[in-house]
Amino acid sequence: MDMDHEPNIPDLNLDIDPELDGPVFGHPSWDEEFQGGSGEGDSQVNELTDSGFIDWYPEPPQTYGRGYTFLDLFHSDENSVYHVTNHYYPFSGWKEWEVASWLLRSGLSMAKIDSFLSLEMIKSLPLSFSSAKELRSQAETLPSGPCWLSQVIPTVHPTKLPVILYWRDPLECIASILNHPFFHDWIDFTPRRVYTTAQRLCHVYSEWMTADDAWNMQSALPRGAMLLGTILSSDKTNISMMTGDRVAHPLLISLANIHRSMRLKSSSNTFVLTALLPVPKFIYKKNAAREGVMLSDPVGHSRYCFTPLASYIVDTPEAMMLASVGGKTSPVTMAMYKQFGDSFRHEPRTKSTTLAQLRIIRTRADLNDIEAFFCEAQMFRLNGVSEPFFEDWVLSEPSHFLTPETLHHIHREFYDHDVKWLICAVGDAELDFRFSVLQPITGFCHFHGGITKLKQVTGCAQRDIQRSIIAISADAVPSAVITAIRALMDFCYLVQSPRIDDVDLEHISAALKVFHANKDSILAGGFRRGQHGAVIDNWYILKIELMQSIVPSIRNSGVIMQWTTDTTEHAHITEIKDPACLSNNHDYDSQICRHLDRTDKCRRFELTTNLLDNMPGSKQQVDTDHGDAVNDDVDFDVDDDHDIPAELLATIGCPGHSRPITNHFAIVKLLQYREVGSPFSDKFRIIRATRPT
Repeated sequence: MDMDHEPNIPDLNLDIDPELDGPVFGHPSWDEEFQGGSGEGDSQVNELTDSGFIDWYPEPPQTYGRGYTFLDLFHSDENSVYHVTNHYYPFSGWKEWEVASWLLRSGLSMAKIDSFLSLEMIKSLPLSFSSAKELRSQAETLPSGPCWLSQVIPTVHPTKLPVILYWRDPLECIASILNHPFFHDWIDFTPRRVYTTAQRLCHVYSEWMTADDAWNMQSALPRGAMLLGTILSSDKTNISMMTGDRVAHPLLISLANIHRSMRLKSSSNTFVLTALLPVPKFIYKKNAAREGVMLSDPVGHSRYCFTPLASYIVDTPEAMMLASVGGKTSPVTMAMYKQFGDSFRHEPRTKSTTLAQLRIIRTRADLNDIEAFFCEAQMFRLNGVSEPFFEDWVLSEPSHFLTPETLHHIHREFYDHDVKWLICAVGDAELDFRFSVLQPITGFCHFHGGITKLKQVTGCAQRDIQRSIIAISADAVPSAVITAIRALMDFCYLVQSPRIDDVDLEHISAALKVFHANKDSILAGGFRRGQHGAVIDNWYILKIELMQSIVPSIRNSGVIMQWTTDTTEHAHITEIKDPACLSNNHDYDSQICRHLDRTDKCRRFELTTNLLDNMPGSKQQVDTDHGDAVNDDVDFDVDDDHDIPAELLATIGCPGHSRPITNHFAIVKLLQYREVGSPFSDKFRIIRATRPT
């Protein structure tokens, strides 16, 4: 299949051409304006909310006529003529669809489904399918979302198997996410600035749209355009069980405009698999960032959208690969390994710097001479990639979109380094004994055998260790050492807040300064050691250097909790590993794509039929068991207006369940200003925010 694939975006049938003012499309000044522009301007009407004082961007995105809704896509399907009288077609009704949906999502093999359908009681039911093959054939006719494509990638050297790329157009994936009814009340359309007081002296950072990058990017777009912050995430994951060496390299895509609480909810499916790497040159994705594209929101309004890269969620090795830097080099600054322990942030590694270095390398070495080109690239501490993917992606800066995330930059740093220092300082046996005698607490892990011999430690277990290790070790470690490690722990705790203001950023920076002021005591005590116990007298730790970029990242992109890989790691299970387990262990990639396609069709079909059943004045029968009789006088002609009423969108429940969580950061802030001796009222005792699970 040709990679010059046109995105399959429904025709919006616009009645007007938007009159757009702003920079010329694709002009080099876009990146310059994003980098150097302050984004300042006369703010829109000020607003006082529970979050603080809000200044909205002065020129909000506009709508340009009617686009399409989720129901429009359903009614434009090839089977729409049958949906006039039965919107459950190709199934006879709700009851048969319920059985079919359960079987398709049950994880049963085709043989097990055939066995189930062969039961005498099941055969007595008036089902339109009698085998798993017939059931899957009917499922294939359901309305679909973005379609899977494939192409054989030619290679210079022979391979055991053909290199086949499976992918979905990323612009179609973005359009599908933006248009989804689930996110109707969870999408930010306009950048905003939040302040703690009316004097606007203290900026509050939370969602991506409250940070500086969104405001500055919006100021670089044509007037009336909508900013869609694209989120990418990629990482290798094993799909072989117990034995075998089969791995997948999925590329996930999402939108930063979706509220953090919804985006981090695993069952919301906000992260969509767009490719199984190797990654092709997705030219249309970059054109959407440069020239814009008309997309529809959940209500059906047409919006002029641009898709710059807001965040690329990856672990540290992959971040270095994406930034085109070599080993022992920071992906977001110009620091190399000998500078990782410096107490200040080095100059950011900008796109212009990397591209300028590549131009110099091309003048010194032939691109076809791989060895010579790589040697020249090493002189600039680059990895030899000649054309970085961000080269022509406007408004996308590597030092900005390579955002820090808590799992690798915070919790992994703690377990790989902080814990090891304390083990050396306290001693293996003593530290294990102290952990073993702690009183068990319901809901938290109790390390009855200690922590020094733990294997495959999860992020949850690492958090439980963090809760007590400072208090356990305090009297057995030199004061300067415990001060340094506690400061690092304070830093790691504060950056995980879901809402951070300028005062909090000062506290975060101060904690990091305390660590650097006392870190030499760790080396002086010989507590930093290698794998075989050899004493190390340097600070060549990349994660320590990356901490210097967390405060600037919060100002640019919002709190780092929204970029955690916990959600994307879980997506690897639902999008890759679970489908692979249901395969026949051959041709994993193609079977994964077919499984995801069927699952997406079932999910969309169920949502659509639920919407139609709950539409005001619905002409459809919900279920014959409800006692609804068919009225021959009813006109079943399809209404041309398939708009989803706003009140119906508001009633759409979020997938999964909601559970209250305690916001400990908010409790601390309230306690700071509570008068001594005042009663601890219910308002202070439980401060909860409803978060989807």
